[in-house]
Amino acid sequence: MVRVGLTTERLTRAGAELADEVGFDQVTVSALARRFDVKVASLYSHVKNSQDLKTRIALLALEELADRVAAALAGRAGKDALTAFANVYRDYAREHPGRYAAAQLRLSPEDAAASAGVRHAQMTRAILRGYDLKEPDQTHAVRLLGSVFHGYVSLELGGSFSHSAPDAQESWSRVLDALDALLRNWPAPAGRPGPTTQNNRLEP
Repeated sequence: MVRVGLTTERLTRAGAELADEVGFDQVTVSALARRFDVKVASLYSHVKNSQDLKTRIALLALEELADRVAAALAGRAGKDALTAFANVYRDYAREHPGRYAAAQLRLSPEDAAASAGVRHAQMTRAILRGYDLKEPDQTHAVRLLGSVFHGYVSLELGGSFSHSAPDAQESWSRVLDALDALLRNWPAPAGRPGPTTQNNRLEP
């Protein structure tokens, strides 16, 4: 590897590539120094420590994923938007498992507020507005979608669906069908009337 021209951005991207290759947990400043064949101390002018490096990789992953989601959602609404969002999320995790793991890193309040995680939340809520969900149900639904997508993707990456029928893709499609049906007919809490048929209708 070339020893000159190291920058924080270059190190962050190299760290993201390393995460995809060996796993996010294995990414350290020492491992990155070996990748560039330089002394560890030479990297500390660009990253503070391994935690700083991991935070930067997490921010990069969130930005990349948000950009992909935004492009996929353009011109879509309702189930089409839900499916596009979910597929980008799953495809990114399968293409970049280390980056995907990085995107789950718990950030400081300051880093989280300045991250593309805010865009993810906004895009998720935009999808849910197509289902006419108001607060607090919208927040409940955001948490549901995140839990289902992350749970399915994590199990799939771990090989949990590799040894039985039906195919994981078939189950994924059925999961999205079920989520769409649930969002169209979101249950009301006990004692509160449910939404009307008109409220359940998706925007064209």
